Parts: sequence; structure tokens; C-alpha cells
Amino acid sequence: MKDTTSRLRAGLRTLYFGQSLYSHVFRYTLLAFDIVTIAYFVVAPLIDPERINHGADYAIAAVLSLDFFARLLASPRPFRYLASFSSLADLVVLASLLLPAVLENLAFLRVVRMLRLMRSYHLLKELREHVGWFRRNEDIVQSTINLFVFVFVVTALVFVVENDRNPGINNYLDALYFTVTTLTTTGFGDITMTDTTGRLMTVLIMIFGVALFLRLVQTIFRPAKVQVACPDCGLNRHDPDAVHCKHCGRVLNIATEGEWL
Repeated sequence: MKDTTSRLRAGLRTLYFGQSLYSHVFRYTLLAFDIVTIAYFVVAPLIDPERINHGADYAIAAVLSLDFFARLLASPRPFRYLASFSSLADLVVLASLLLPAVLENLAFLRVVRMLRLMRSYHLLKELREHVGWFRRNEDIVQSTINLFVFVFVVTALVFVVENDRNPGINNYLDALYFTVTTLTTTGFGDITMTDTTGRLMTVLIMIFGVALFLRLVQTIFRPAKVQVACPDCGLNRHDPDAVHCKHCGRVLNIATEGEWL
């Protein structure tokens, strides 16, 4: 029995941490599953606002459970893995998927489900090593993902807090509309907060959210930079085709793949 467990753990470590072609295919398959799962978490409140059909939740929970226990066995320090943020987030997401009747009315449910997005970050190292486009545009990709997570987490908060209080917010799309107009400071006025809790939440969104939202948008749309520290002045962000440091004029040697990035 001990030998069987050891072989199983060794095989799982190869899948999750190995460098073979089979291991890479396995991890990219997990990434694809993460993307599909994320899409479901975003779309589900729109197509099934009453959350009547939980069949897809149970199917996703079954796959996530297998993945969770496989990662636990593959981890060199299982107890440390259990205490990690990723593990705790997985457990909360699994609970929200398996116990909808108990957890459906809790305000943090949809926010916790969005934490499943963090699972895809585990493959960043894999993407840096094997996907040149991702390596060149990592800052933009990271900022886009962070912006996506931020908007939908704030939307989830608005929805669960105001769904039963505000007549203007009847579904997830209404909450998304209010969130985006608030973050962009457009404020058309067709949906307004009428209760103290909603107004306080709106103030917090405007104070903390607008600054973060604008920062993430700026990162996405500003010209792409590469990170190469200048030996003289220390400036570490330069244009991909830079020959000299813009701060001190030092000649730079920025490695490329033989083409203009």
C-alpha cells in the first residue's frame, strides 16, 4: 500500500511539476479548464439568475475536487499546501458549488467564486518559458486579468448587497452596468443607490476603485516596455527597440529574438 501511494505521488509530481511533453500538455489542459470554468462563473448569473440548475456546478466541483486532492498528494509539503491561499480559496469555491442550498444567500458567495480566477496564475511560469508572445506582453496580460477580476468582484459585491434593496438592480448585468459607470465616473444616473449601505459602498468604490481602475487601464494601453536595468542609473523600463537609456544615455544591450518587438 505504501509503495502504491509513493508511486502515485511520484506520478502526480511528474504531471504537475515535470518537464516532459505529457506534463506540459496536462498543465495546459488544466489552464483551458480554468478558462472555461471562469467563463461559466461569469455567465451563470446572467443565464440562470435564480440559480435553479446546479448540474454544471456539481460537474465542475467533481473535477476541482480531483484536482485539489491530486495537488495535495503531489505537494512535497501537504500540510503547508493546505494552509496556502490557493488551497483555502479552492475549498471555499468547492463548498459554494456543492452546498448551494446552504450558501446561496451568503453575500460573499459570488465573490468567493471569482477567486477561482487565481488558479490560472499557477501556470505563469509555464507561459513565460514556452509562449514568446506572453513573455513580451506579460505586463499587459497581467493588468488585463487584474482589471477583469477587479470589475467582476466589485460587480458581485454590488449585486449581492443591492439585489433585494434597489429596484434598479434586478440582475447581474444591472450590477455590472452600475459598476462600470461608477468606475469610469460616467454616472448616467438611471441607477442610483437609495440606502445607506449602498451609498457607503459607492463612496468606497469611487475612492479606492477609480484610482485602481484607471491605473490598470493605463497599464494596458500605455506603450509596451521591456524590463532591463540600466547599469548606470538603474532605470529598468525601456522601449523594446531602445539603444540608449532615456535617463542617462548609456548604451543598452536589450536581448531580442531577432525581430522588432
